[in-house]
Formats: sequence, C-alpha cells, structure tokens
Amino acid sequence: MSTETVVVLAVTVALAAFVQGASGLGFALIVAPVAGLLDPGLVPVFVLASMIPLNLYVAWRERAALDLRGAGWITAARLAATPGGLALLWAIPEQRLGLFVGVATVLAAVVSLAAPAFTPGRGAYVGAGVVTGLTETATGVGGPPLALVYQHRPPAELRATVAVCFLVGEVASLVLLFATGRGDAAQLGWAAALLPALAVGAWLSRLVHQRLDARRMRLFVLAFALVSGTVLMLGL
Repeated sequence: MSTETVVVLAVTVALAAFVQGASGLGFALIVAPVAGLLDPGLVPVFVLASMIPLNLYVAWRERAALDLRGAGWITAARLAATPGGLALLWAIPEQRLGLFVGVATVLAAVVSLAAPAFTPGRGAYVGAGVVTGLTETATGVGGPPLALVYQHRPPAELRATVAVCFLVGEVASLVLLFATGRGDAAQLGWAAALLPALAVGAWLSRLVHQRLDARRMRLFVLAFALVSGTVLMLGL
C-alpha cells in the first residue's frame, strides 16, 4: 500500500470516527466505500476490526442512555443472521465485492432518508438485527438499519445502543470470518496501524457530541454514503 493510500485511509478513518462518535453512526458508511476503492481486500475485516475500539469507547461514554431491551432483540437477531452474511461473502466474487458494498451502501442510505417516523417495537428490532447481520458480515456496513430504528430517539440513546449492538456483532462476524478462512490477518494489522487516526477522531467527537444537531449530522452521513457508494459502483 502506497504512502498516499495510507494517508487517505488515515484521514478517512479519523473523519469517520469523529462522525460516528458524535452522531452514533457513519463509520462503516464512510470507510467501507473508500476502503473498497483503495483496496477491496480491506473489506470487511479492516472495517469490522477498526470499529471495535471506537464502539467500546462510545458505549462506555454513553452507557447511561443504553436501551437494553432494544439492544437485546437486535443482538439476538443479528447473531442468528451472521451465517447468512458469510454465505453472501462466499457467493460474491472478490472482484465484485466493491460493487456489492456500493450497492448496499446506496440502498441503505436511500431507505434511511425515505423512512417515515415510527415508534420501534420488537418487529423493528428483529428486522434491523437480521439485515445488519447479513450486510455487516459481508461488507462491514451495518449501521443504516439500526439508524432507522433509533433515528427518532434521543441522540445519546442511539449512540449507546448502536455501539453495543455493533460491538457484539463485530466480534461475532470476525470470529466467524477467521474460523472459515475468510479473514486476513493483514487487515487486522492495518486496523492496528491506524488506531492513532481513529483515536484522534474519537477524541474530537467528545468535544461536540452533546452540541451537534443529530438530524443534520445524520443527513450529512447519509448524503456522503450516497456519493461514496455511487462512486464505488461506477468505478468498478
């Protein structure tokens, strides 16, 4: 990987960590399309591994606002759907994985933008968990379904609950990927190497997360997802 590529990836990781630390979502939506453009081999292990320390931090910082009931249903459904995400990964040729990431990102962003307001219940939690299990295991992108469920809840509740759901799911996906030979230790190395960039973004998010307009930040993330996902699709 060239120096220029590493710099672009580091800046992207720092920006994504800031956005997710402030708004509760966006890391994978920002990083996965960029990583797919720079090096498709980085998806999904690099994205999943990078999110673990970030979500640990956010979950601890926002622990008082955690929705335990919602997190429980989402996590159970997400774990049940993880093998299905692995099946998608096996079914998609490596050279087409970037295209799949782009399509999944754009579709998720469009659905998130178009969805009307609603009060989440068990069905919404389970549905979000299933879709997240499929897409996050295959591509590293799993935030939009969770954002849909919590988009009308208090920002702290969204950040805390999404972070906890991500944590459990990311670990499960990584274990399954490596156990079945689909994981690459080099991707873990890059995730470790870019920890300083992630830490900078996460630290900056703590300065603004209580003052940001969550609705505008969400729209920014989804708009970025539409653009980056489209670029990824057109570039392959």
